[in-house]
This record gives sequence, structure tokens and C-alpha cells, in this order.
Amino acid sequence: MTESVDDRIARVRFDDSGLVAAIIQQWDTREVLMLAWMDAEALRRTLTTGRVTFWSRSRGEYWRKGDTSGHIQLVRGARLDCDGDAVLIEVDQVGAACHTGTRTCFDADDLHPQTALS
Repeated sequence: MTESVDDRIARVRFDDSGLVAAIIQQWDTREVLMLAWMDAEALRRTLTTGRVTFWSRSRGEYWRKGDTSGHIQLVRGARLDCDGDAVLIEVDQVGAACHTGTRTCFDADDLHPQTALS
């Protein structure tokens, strides 16, 4: 790839707070694991180190998934959505993805929607 990391990051449409939603997905099963936030530096670290880094809105600092829990996310791919305002990070998840200790953050509260097959 001849495009620089800066060129790739420049295509992202960060919000007014300088953040972009990062959807984290298990690369082989396509299971959606979590959603967190990245600024340009967190995205740069993710694209260049092979480990996922986020920006914590509540703590106002960077955090790399797994540094304290051991539940690391190894980057397998990264894609920008069609509008440029969300990124999909494909990972090999080691351990739980959710801070509650579960595999995914999306198993806690079923909203029981009416489905097309109902």
C-alpha cells in the first residue's frame, strides 16, 4: 500500500469532539463484540501497532484493550464505512471483550423488536 497512515486517517469524518465510533468485530465469526471511540491518535496507534487503542471519553485518556485485563484485541483488518463516520476493526479477541467479563457487550439487554419474520 502506497497510501500513508496520515492519508488513511484523513479520510475519516470525526465528530465535533474529534471522535469516531469504532465497531469491534471478531474477524472469523463476524460476531460484533463492542463499540468504543477513537480519536485520530487512537486510530493511528491501532493501524500501526497491531493492537486496538481507544479514547476514553469518561477518563480523558487512551486505553489499549487488554493492558489490565489480559483480554487483548489483535488487529486483523480495518475498514471505513461508506460515509466515513464509523470504522470497523476486525480483531482476534483473546478473552472477554466486554468490561463486564462477557464475550460481547451486546448480550445484556434484548429489546425484543418486531421482526420481519414475526
